[in-house]
Amino acid sequence: MSVLVQMAMFPTDKSESKAKEVSKVIEVIKNSGYSYQLTSMCTIIETNKMSEALDLIGRCYKVLEDLGCNRVYSTITFDIRKNHEDRMTQKIKSVESYIGEVSK
Repeated sequence: MSVLVQMAMFPTDKSESKAKEVSKVIEVIKNSGYSYQLTSMCTIIETNKMSEALDLIGRCYKVLEDLGCNRVYSTITFDIRKNHEDRMTQKIKSVESYIGEVSK
């Protein structure tokens, strides 16, 4: 199974820049061992099970809570597909097979 998660999570009660707090969330994701891709607007993560994805999201929130964030905004989207893996890479390759390289 492949669970793709598109996630953005940041506090709304801190300074205008959220980089300090977001970097702590990314550190949790980085240390999780799951494949991930940081973009300018969100982070895409691939896990094998929905329970793994939900646990990771909970750990991301916990780090913000531990930083004293009183209000957290998050958007989370799932794409769950049985009998597949490495879709974070394969989905891009599928598009590139039609139009060539799309990422630089």
